Amino acid sequence: MKKILLVEDDLTLAKGVALSLQSPTIEVKNVDSLKRAEKCLADEAFHLLLLDINLPDGNGLEFCQKIKQQLSLPIILLTARDLEVDIVSGFSVGADDYVTKPFSLAILRARVEALLRRYEKLTVDQKKFSFLNATFNFVKQEFLINDTEIPFSKIEQKLLQKFFENLGITLTRESLSQAAWQLEAEFVEENALSVVIKRLRSKLTNCRDLKIVTVYGIGYRMERHYD
Repeated sequence: MKKILLVEDDLTLAKGVALSLQSPTIEVKNVDSLKRAEKCLADEAFHLLLLDINLPDGNGLEFCQKIKQQLSLPIILLTARDLEVDIVSGFSVGADDYVTKPFSLAILRARVEALLRRYEKLTVDQKKFSFLNATFNFVKQEFLINDTEIPFSKIEQKLLQKFFENLGITLTRESLSQAAWQLEAEFVEENALSVVIKRLRSKLTNCRDLKIVTVYGIGYRMERHYD
C-alpha cells in the first residue's frame, strides 16, 4: 500500500484529488496546513507528498525545501502560479514535479503513479550493499555477516544506510541524527547518537572491511579497508 500525504486547504479540490488517487494500492491522507503536515510526516511514513504552495500558515516552497533536507520523499507541488520563474523556483527547492491549477485529475494521477514507480525502483537499487564478508539488503531486511544474520533496529538501519551511501565521507552528528530520527531529531537526547554508534560498532565487529571512525568535534566516518 502506497501512502500519499495531500496538503491542500481547498477542501473541494482536496476531496476530488483524493477520490481520483484512491485505489486498492494507494491511500490518500489530506491536511489543510503545514503544521498538520509536519506532524503527519513525523508520525507516519509516506511514499509521496502532494503540496500546495499557498497555505494559511506558510509557504509551500520553504516547506518543500525543509522536507527534502530531512526525508527521501518525492514531492509534487500544486499551485495556481504558472509563470516560468515560479516553476523554476519549485524545482530549485527540490520538488520532483510541478502541476499548475486548474489541472486534469487523470493527468495528475498519471504523474503520481509515474513518480511512485521511479522512486520505488530508485529505492530498491540504492538499498543493497555488498562487502567482503557481509551483505546488507535493506529491501528484504536481510543483514548477513559471515553468513550469519545480524539484527539491526530501525534506527540502526537508517544510520547504516546513511554511512553506506557516504563511504569515506565524514558525516556531522547533526546529519546522522536527522537520518536516524528525521523530523524528531531536535527532540532526541544529545548522547542518543553515541549510544547507537556504539551498538553498531559492536554488531560490525566481524565485518572485515568496515569501520566506523570518530572524527572528533565533527561526527563519524564509515571507512572501508580491503584485505
